[in-house]
Amino acid sequence: METDCSTPDTTAPVSAAPLPVGTRLLHIGPHKTGTTSIQGALFAAKDAMAARGVDFPAHSRHPMEAALAVCGRPGMMGDARPAERHWGRLVDAVHATGGRTSLISSEFFADAPDDATVARIVDALGRDRVHVLVTLRPLTKIMPSQWQQYVQNGLRMGYEDWLDHMLRRAPYEKPNPSFWRRHRHDRLVERWARVVGAANLTVVVVDDRDRGGLMRTFESLLGLPCGLLAEVPDTSHRSLTPAETEMLRILNREFRGNGLPDEIYSKLVRNGAVPRMKNACRPSSDDVRISTPPWALEAAAAIGEEMAERIGATRVRVLGDPALLSAVPSPPPGPARGTARIDPEAAAQALYGALAVVAAESVRAAAIRSVHQTPSGELVRVLGHRILKRMKRR
Repeated sequence: METDCSTPDTTAPVSAAPLPVGTRLLHIGPHKTGTTSIQGALFAAKDAMAARGVDFPAHSRHPMEAALAVCGRPGMMGDARPAERHWGRLVDAVHATGGRTSLISSEFFADAPDDATVARIVDALGRDRVHVLVTLRPLTKIMPSQWQQYVQNGLRMGYEDWLDHMLRRAPYEKPNPSFWRRHRHDRLVERWARVVGAANLTVVVVDDRDRGGLMRTFESLLGLPCGLLAEVPDTSHRSLTPAETEMLRILNREFRGNGLPDEIYSKLVRNGAVPRMKNACRPSSDDVRISTPPWALEAAAAIGEEMAERIGATRVRVLGDPALLSAVPSPPPGPARGTARIDPEAAAQALYGALAVVAAESVRAAAIRSVHQTPSGELVRVLGHRILKRMKRR
């Protein structure tokens, strides 16, 4: 279906003139600002974009390892630390595009800790051609989503306790020091603008009322036809429900309390149980929503107002309405906060996902697939075969 772009939408970001041909557009997120959606759309349309002079040089939808490596960050809990070769491979791919326009997108670039790291990134990509793009959403919407993402990476702290630490306990670094490095958006913009210059940085305030607005903004900046970028359905990146998050948080507590290796968590939980549960179970409208208490909404909105003022003072280009960053949202529709009860189907699928990883290890390279793509029958047969062999040995 083609998108009708002839009718103006008052909720959409202001249309921007295309960047000069040959620009290397560097989208740095930060997290929870539509990055997964736009990266999926860009990767799906990479051939169509290339035919129109815009290259997506990354070898995957999201060059996470490259961004983590250049920012000096470790990988996810239990994963191998990203190597410098990951960053070098991405830089080589960017330079291979020659004089064409290109686009690189990873929210982990927002984790660059200082001006020196930012300068290293920009210089490697070609300082005279880089234009930085920052996408922003209100903190009030980012905080619940970011908390449950931290839980997926091993966090054991409950939501309201976590909010208390992030908003009330200076210096606001525990338990997740990365949060304010990413989401103190004014400082993020200032840090990158000091290196690339205000004229080479654009901020897009995402309006959640217009689902296609971010896609249209990327199309405008890259000089692409309206409607070329389209959202790619991907249930593996849906948010967890409160009940699913609570189950995982309690599992994290037991995991840490018993001193199990991080590698086991990465393999069986984050890359086994969680993606299986996300793909196999679709939350219903009856699921209880993660509820942010009023005091935290007001505190986050006040920070958003301060950030919008400071971003305006940098004189970078801002597309969209900065007032959205300080708006206090109305209570979401749906059931009020109550007792979080895990759906037995979700619990069963999570357990199966972990078991399936064990079984999948015995599948040879020609048959290797991600857990949620491997037929259940095949995994059950392999797992059963391994169990029988062990029983015979005993």
